[in-house]
Amino acid sequence: MSGEPPIGDDLLRVLATLANPHRLRVVAALARERAYVSRLARELGISRALLQVHLRKLAAAGLVSARLELSEDGRAMKYYEVNPFVFTLTPEVIRRAAETLTPPDAAGQEGG
Repeated sequence: MSGEPPIGDDLLRVLATLANPHRLRVVAALARERAYVSRLARELGISRALLQVHLRKLAAAGLVSARLELSEDGRAMKYYEVNPFVFTLTPEVIRRAAETLTPPDAAGQEGG
């Protein structure tokens, strides 16, 4: 992620994605080392299916990425790793991000 302050919708997506304890644990584990799904699921003590849901959300927010690699026995394995990111949250950053939020009507949401 770039060093530019995030626009409102991107900031909301990242904060909402990280506002889940499973996803925080996934990012923490991947910050130590990249991993494939089965190993990561065992390490975190969650099912592969649940882990896949969280990995998709983290990837959609741009926080992790995946790459297919061949194992020694020729199987394709998808390895996940954390993408470098830095977010500095200050009242000013939040103010500027709020100015760029998609209006609720434009996003198909009901007003508040």
